[in-house]
Amino acid sequence: MQVGKRIYLKREMPDLKVVKSFAKLPASNVADCMERSNAMNPRIQLMSNPDQEMCGPAFTVHTRAGDNLAIYAALKYCHPGDVVVINDEGDDTRAVIGEVMMTWLRDQRHVAGVVVDGPMRDIDSLQNWKLPIYATGTTPGEPYKEGPGEVNVPVACGNISVYPGDIILGDPDGVISIPRKGAAELLPKAQAFHKKDDAKAAAFSKGTADLAWVDDALKDKGFNVIDDIYRP
Repeated sequence: MQVGKRIYLKREMPDLKVVKSFAKLPASNVADCMERSNAMNPRIQLMSNPDQEMCGPAFTVHTRAGDNLAIYAALKYCHPGDVVVINDEGDDTRAVIGEVMMTWLRDQRHVAGVVVDGPMRDIDSLQNWKLPIYATGTTPGEPYKEGPGEVNVPVACGNISVYPGDIILGDPDGVISIPRKGAAELLPKAQAFHKKDDAKAAAFSKGTADLAWVDDALKDKGFNVIDDIYRP
């Protein structure tokens, strides 16, 4: 989708009770309940030092590569609890956000986090922040402030689609996007999966896990189990 010059002030929002409930779950468990299809590419990494998971509705920004004028618009219009999700069109030569803008987002807008599919800067300070910040890396390169850019439109971030108001969940593993439509129906499945996964981890720790299914799966997939050493 070509970047234009539109700033939408309104979004369809998720149920905030649902958002708060997802904030108690690991991103991996929720991703497993979405057919493993809504995780952002691992190039987007946690850059700060939060003490809790990132979870909130997506406030999306599509900016021209290496330009941050539309991100400044987001500084004006985003809301407390939002996760600002930025599509930088794959640019890796210019940082589109740094400590000054992040300070405003943290102290004035009280956002839940920032996700940039592109580089940031001022890592010497931001790496110690409790605000969850995700980006592809760092560079001192300065951005343009010319536009175009769009706010609260569908964006691509980390190779997945994110719509305004989708629930963005992030932890040390990375970031996932939970589509707003269907989030309430997904929640009890993810909660049950998390409970089951905790029980599984306990069984593996105690050595009581049943791995009998592995032999059946290997046989079904055509593996050969050879009781000998490899010889060229």
